[in-house]
Amino acid sequence: MGDLLVHTIGFPITFLLLVLGMSLAARRILGLRIGLIRTALACLLAMSVASSAFGETTVEPTAGLVTLQLGLSILAVISLLAFAEIIVPTGSIPPPTEWWGMLRRRIARTRRYSRITAIAFRHGLGPYLRGRERSSAGLARSLRLALQDAGVTFVKLGQVLSTRSDLLSPEFVEELALLQDKVPPAPWESVRAVLDAEVGMDAFASVNPEPLAAASIAQVHRAVLRSGAEVVVKVQRPDVRSVAEGDLDIVGRLAETLQRTRWGSALGVRDLAAGFAAALREELDFRVEARNIATVSAVADASVALPHVHLSTSRVLVMDRLDGVPVRGTATDEGLARTLLRFVLRQVVLDGIFHADPHPGNVLLLSDGRLGLLDFGSVGRIDSALRAALQRLLLAIDRSDPAALTDALLELTSRPEDIDEQRLERSLGQFMARHLGAGMRPDVEMFGDLFLIVSRFGLSVPPEVAAVFRALATLEGTLSVLSPGFNVVVESRAFAAEQISERLTPESVQRTLTEELQAVLPMLRRLPRRVDRITGAVEQGRLSMSMRLFADERDRAYVTGLLHQVMLTVLGATAGVMAVLLLGSPGGPRVLPDVGLYQVLGYNLLIISVLLGLRVVVAVFRPRA
Repeated sequence: MGDLLVHTIGFPITFLLLVLGMSLAARRILGLRIGLIRTALACLLAMSVASSAFGETTVEPTAGLVTLQLGLSILAVISLLAFAEIIVPTGSIPPPTEWWGMLRRRIARTRRYSRITAIAFRHGLGPYLRGRERSSAGLARSLRLALQDAGVTFVKLGQVLSTRSDLLSPEFVEELALLQDKVPPAPWESVRAVLDAEVGMDAFASVNPEPLAAASIAQVHRAVLRSGAEVVVKVQRPDVRSVAEGDLDIVGRLAETLQRTRWGSALGVRDLAAGFAAALREELDFRVEARNIATVSAVADASVALPHVHLSTSRVLVMDRLDGVPVRGTATDEGLARTLLRFVLRQVVLDGIFHADPHPGNVLLLSDGRLGLLDFGSVGRIDSALRAALQRLLLAIDRSDPAALTDALLELTSRPEDIDEQRLERSLGQFMARHLGAGMRPDVEMFGDLFLIVSRFGLSVPPEVAAVFRALATLEGTLSVLSPGFNVVVESRAFAAEQISERLTPESVQRTLTEELQAVLPMLRRLPRRVDRITGAVEQGRLSMSMRLFADERDRAYVTGLLHQVMLTVLGATAGVMAVLLLGSPGGPRVLPDVGLYQVLGYNLLIISVLLGLRVVVAVFRPRA
């Protein structure tokens, strides 16, 4: 009984020590951190193989045979681990502690997919998805209702599409435009509960239960504060955050899949999806919108009215009421369209902070004849370097200069190392000749050609620059509502010309020269001493140049890894050749009647050769992080 107890306790301890030892050996031999569970499974399989191969032998074990058996066991374990690392790398499967969370998220995604599919079929999109034709008007209405029921993320998608009259037919644009401020409102009881929980109903003298407008994230009610000020209250829809987070998870996974494609990688789909997710999460926090309004108001002029914030929480925003109506359906006014374009361009090019979603539902025609901007939940920010590149881009377009346009575009994007700038310049020159000539107007072909150029040359657009172009594309749709036929290119050129004229005034030139001189002056003061040192070193023959090879850590790591792999390959091949020579040598002491010492050494060298080869194979075939 005692021997059985000792054996029962001793075997798990022995096996655990074996697994730990094999894990350390595999880490040293393969150069990888191998998990204990994977190592334990490989050890069990190797032990079963070893027992089948050596368990029935009646030969008395010797030192040579013990080393051979140990080597074969290690080889079996390492081979299994190497094969597992090539097929399923360590880290690709999350630890068991995360499996329950993954299972819940997968179930939630599956339910969301099923719900979206059910919504599409309920609104009559099933025949279209199966390839059957339907009338455009019926399809447009079905699409609008399906997006409306699918939730905040899909409503946002519909709002963006409603501004792209260059991509969609008028029936679709008219229907999807209803998503901007004609979404069915949430019940007043649920809205009142949110309002009471966030700021308390005592803060208001009265709140009108009938909403002025209802959008995907929130709805707006007219109210009067205790002070008597007439305001509007923006209240977030109940449960909108949970739905949005689920949709953003789906968008992120889809972006990861598209990122593996060539065009998806060139377009930077992963970064675009991350930017969209960050912007939507900002829109879900009304405190961010309050800060955005304050920041934009601090740098904006009075040509476009902005609301004043009285108080804000994460789900409630109280602002001054702008007395006006949405621009959709108003009389055509080219002057207002020009004012709005210049207001947004000034935000982008000069201020560095801009309204990122200027669709028609967010633009009001006020009773005093001005325009007003609403919904600052989505605001873009660009730094001074990108603003300078955008200014040079506008200047290049105004001058029809392909070389300057190429330089500005390369500053705005992430360029590959092997780009052919001369070919890019010629392509942009042809693009400008086709689409930016006199009397030309942006159309779907223009955007398609620009995308092809960016994709063909492997340029990657940063998220902040993509937000600029997305805002300008949305603005173009709003301007076409304000003034059909409004030429954005001509007006943008005029804006660029005005900025150039302002910079060329005597005052601005003097200010620029003063700023540049202040920046260069410290260097000029040190220049004579440095020139004197250089000339002195030349006279005395001490002038030398120091250059550090592989100064970049990435270059050193690459060369070190390459030499490591070459050395392992040479050592493995040498061990293999020596093993073959020893196995073919008949002499030497006898370990067994039919096996000599040279053969035992040969087999051990062969095992070492295979192990070194496995190290190289795993390094070659294992995917990089």
